[in-house]
Amino acid sequence: MQMGNSDENGFNSDEAEEAQLRTTKKHKGKHDKPKPWDDDPNVDHWKIDKFDPSWNESGMLEVSSFSTLFPQYREKYLQEAWPIVKSALKEYGISGELNLVEGSMTVSTTRKTRDPYIIVKARDLIKLLSRSVPAPQAIKILNDEMQCDIIKIGNLVRNKERFVKRRQHLVGPNSSTLKALEILTGCYILVQGSTVAAMGSFRGLKQARRIVEDCMLNKMHPVYHIKILMLKKELAKDPALADENWDRFLPKFKKKNVKQKKVKSKEKKPYTPFPPPQQPSKIDVQLESGEYFLSDQKKSAKKWQEKQEKQTEKTAENKRKREAAFVPPKEPIRQDIGTSNAEMNDVAAMAMSLKKKAKEFGKQKSMENIDAEKYIASGSGDQLLKKKSRHHEK
Repeated sequence: MQMGNSDENGFNSDEAEEAQLRTTKKHKGKHDKPKPWDDDPNVDHWKIDKFDPSWNESGMLEVSSFSTLFPQYREKYLQEAWPIVKSALKEYGISGELNLVEGSMTVSTTRKTRDPYIIVKARDLIKLLSRSVPAPQAIKILNDEMQCDIIKIGNLVRNKERFVKRRQHLVGPNSSTLKALEILTGCYILVQGSTVAAMGSFRGLKQARRIVEDCMLNKMHPVYHIKILMLKKELAKDPALADENWDRFLPKFKKKNVKQKKVKSKEKKPYTPFPPPQQPSKIDVQLESGEYFLSDQKKSAKKWQEKQEKQTEKTAENKRKREAAFVPPKEPIRQDIGTSNAEMNDVAAMAMSLKKKAKEFGKQKSMENIDAEKYIASGSGDQLLKKKSRHHEK
C-alpha cells in the first residue's frame, strides 16, 4: 500500500495543502487572526502573573480613591487593627485613612503606586473589614490569586423568621455546614447579618454564591450541595472520567411538597356607610340598673355583698376540687369470659336448691333449734325430716 507523497520537510502533501488553505483564508476582523501564543504548550493562559513595578515606572496620572462606611460595633476593633492594615497597604503604595467621626474608611493611590489594579483590591479590603472579616484574613485579598464576593441575602426572604431559619441552615450546628463548604469550595465564608462575605478563587466563589442563594431561596439545602461537591471531588481523581459527563453519577434531589397550614381568612363584613351604634356609658348602665340613685353607703354594702358571694362560690369550688382527689374510683365489674352456658346453669340450679332449703328450714325452725349452716352444708335436711315424721307416727 503506497502512502501519500512527502515533501522535503517530511510533511504529507495533504497536510501541506490544508496548511496552505489556512494561510490563504480570508478573515473578517483583526481579532480572528491566529495568534502565535495560542498553540504554544508552554504557555498557561489561566496563570496570573505577579505585577512587576518596572511595567509602570511613571506611576499613576490621577489620584483614585474609594471610601466605605462601617457599623458602630466595628469601631473599636478597626481602631486596634488599623496599624496592621495601614502597613499592608503601604507596601503597595496605597494610603488608608480611618475616620471615626464619620464612621468611614478611605483608600487612595499615591505617587508610589505602580499597580493600577491594586486600588480595586484595596476597595475590597475595606468592604470586607466593614463586614466583620478579621483584619489578618481581609489583608489576603491584596494577593493576585485571591478574590472576594459579598452576597446580599437580606432581600431574598421577606419573612424575618424564615430568614433566620434558612441562614441557620447555612451555618449548621456548631458551624459544621459552613466548615464543610469552606473545605470543598476552597473559600473563606463568613455569614454576618444580611450579607455573606466569601474569599477565594473565581471558581470557588461561583460555587459559594450558588449554594448561598439556593439555601436562602429554599431551592436546595446546603447538605445536598456538600454531597454533590464531595462526589465531584472523588470523580475528578479518576483520569478515565475526565472527559465524560458526570450527571449519571451525581444524585438528583427532588423537592417534596409539604402540606402547609391554611391561613384562616377573616370573613369580610358587609360595608355600611353608617358608623356603629354608640355604646352606653357607665352612667347610662347605672341609671338602667338603678344603682345611680343609691347612696354611697348602700353602694359599698352592695359591693361587699357581691364580693362575699364570689368568695363563698370560690371557696366551695376549691373544697370540691380538694375532695375530688379522695373519692375512690369505680371498680370495674369483672366478668369471667371463660364461663360456659353449662356452668351458668349449674350455678342457677345451686342457687335454687339453696333457696328451697332455706324455706324448708324456716318452716321447721319453730319446731326445733337446728343450726342453719350445718343443715345446708351437710345436705341431710331430708333425712332429719323423715326421722321426725316416723317418731310422731309411733
